[in-house]
Amino acid sequence: MTSLPSTPALPRPFDTAFFTDPYPTYARLREAGPVHRIALPDGSPVWLVVREDDVRALLTDPRLSVNKTHSNTGYKGFSLPPALDANLLNLDSADHLRLRRLVSQAFTPRRVENLRVRVQGAADRLADRLAQRLVAQPSADLVTEFANPLPLAVIGDLFDVPQPDRNPFSTWVGNMFAPEHPNQIAESIDHIHHFLIRLVAERRANPGHDLLSGLIAARDAGDQLTEDELVSLAFLILMAGSENTQHLISSGLLTLLRHPKQLAALKAVPGLLPAAVEELLRYAHPNQMAIRRFPTEPLEIDGVHIPAGDTVMLCLASAHRDPARYPDPDRFDIRRQDTAHLALGQGMHYCLGAPLARMEIQLGLDTLLRRLPRIALAVPDTELVWRSSFRSHALTALPVTIRAEQTE
Repeated sequence: MTSLPSTPALPRPFDTAFFTDPYPTYARLREAGPVHRIALPDGSPVWLVVREDDVRALLTDPRLSVNKTHSNTGYKGFSLPPALDANLLNLDSADHLRLRRLVSQAFTPRRVENLRVRVQGAADRLADRLAQRLVAQPSADLVTEFANPLPLAVIGDLFDVPQPDRNPFSTWVGNMFAPEHPNQIAESIDHIHHFLIRLVAERRANPGHDLLSGLIAARDAGDQLTEDELVSLAFLILMAGSENTQHLISSGLLTLLRHPKQLAALKAVPGLLPAAVEELLRYAHPNQMAIRRFPTEPLEIDGVHIPAGDTVMLCLASAHRDPARYPDPDRFDIRRQDTAHLALGQGMHYCLGAPLARMEIQLGLDTLLRRLPRIALAVPDTELVWRSSFRSHALTALPVTIRAEQTE
């Protein structure tokens, strides 16, 4: 009896070396072709799009849906309960716009600007605490002491999340992205689910002037939200409002410390900070991929046929290092002219909290560089540890110290 030929195993580009530095892998993939059929670390087959022009165009292509009902096989993302899954990242068209309108007023540039004093106050308090730690001991972890708690303080205040619940929520989200054991994703999702259900019930019984109370009022009075959509919105805003911002503050400081001439230029001309943040969003943004998408009909990308229902991953990090779009893309340059990155999305799924994220990153880095001008790495660069995640290139810790003398 003749056996049938086996299906060739799909390449798995996301290995240990990738987690430390993903950009050489992306360079090889871009050189090899625009679209690749690969397996994710869990074995799920996906189509990975790696060149900037394709990624930018496909982010707004109506044939690509984020709704899981259009998926057949492959990676679908986290297995979330309905009360967490009915969020903006999983909805198209009318449902997406309906939910977006309910929360967009909380994140207009004007309302965000009104938060500046609150953000600056939190940054000052955390910088003072970090400085005190560094007087009492030779080093401290910037992630724990500053980068994580700053956006948590801001988004936690917007939702009036009790102080003791903020760090556990951040830990559960982190464990979703980089679990230490196979069951930790499900355990973390279960913790988040029950926490949000409890928080909504408590706020419904005792409403305030926070964003969550407003969403509950919209749900209960106007029936503009289902209960699952209400809880899912709370989940997305709390997660997105802390996860990427906290990692970009730590990765952003590391990038500046790795590029002392750029850091010196920024210190000499503080007005370059907004441009520096845009370059950091391109160069060091932790979010590697856009939300997975599913073709609603067969399509071709640069001659590659992709069946309807397959999983398509648009690689933002690879697009940001594409030499066809950005000259010398691996060079960090705070005076770079082309700042039209994709870090905050494109089209319908452009980040609602983009103005707040930019403010937090700018004020966070500015406060660190002003209040701790001699901050430096406390360990060799090679000893830094990164998340084991294809989704998020983020530091697990950033040990810092204060140089005894100014050396610049």
